[in-house]
Amino acid sequence: MFRQATARLLSRSAAARPKARPFSTDLESAPAADQAFVDAWKKVAPNMDPPKTPLSFMKPRPPTPSSIPSKLTVNFSLPYASELSGKEVDMVIVPATTGQMGILPGHVPTIAELKPGLMTVHEGNDVQKFFVSSGFALVHANSYADIIAVEAVPVDRIDPTLVQKGLAEFTQKLNSASTDLEKAEAQIGVEVHSALSSALSG
Repeated sequence: MFRQATARLLSRSAAARPKARPFSTDLESAPAADQAFVDAWKKVAPNMDPPKTPLSFMKPRPPTPSSIPSKLTVNFSLPYASELSGKEVDMVIVPATTGQMGILPGHVPTIAELKPGLMTVHEGNDVQKFFVSSGFALVHANSYADIIAVEAVPVDRIDPTLVQKGLAEFTQKLNSASTDLEKAEAQIGVEVHSALSSALSG
């Protein structure tokens, strides 16, 4: 009897379970027109063309290739600028909170939080180096990667003297901090300047 009751409960829970949401890569590559909006507009103003909706301005999502492509397409954006847009590269290495993460063509879909550190973009023998403060890396199944950083600067524009000066100042503040807030602010400064120093030496 116990087995029968258990089987009934399991069958009920399976039937009541909602249908799994598809991955973004399982959806149509081209956004469908907002037909419901168009139909509603024609009822209200049949003599006027409907205005464009956000879907009208969206680029079709690139389909997932059947085989692993030879290149990774990277978009690297800041709040005020786009550093890389649709650039095809061999590999990107980002400073994730779990450690350095290499992204190659065919990488599994991933979302990674970034910490202060060195990001490198590899294209043949050419390597671009950026220091990023924080952000996210979104890796898609179609060998596209979107990297969004709060702040980033090419490593060759960083002044090593100012980095060492800032590290010394924040280390002194950390040693003399008397409140939790002062300690937290000083600790952040030490970590960021230590990451800057490591980026310069790496």
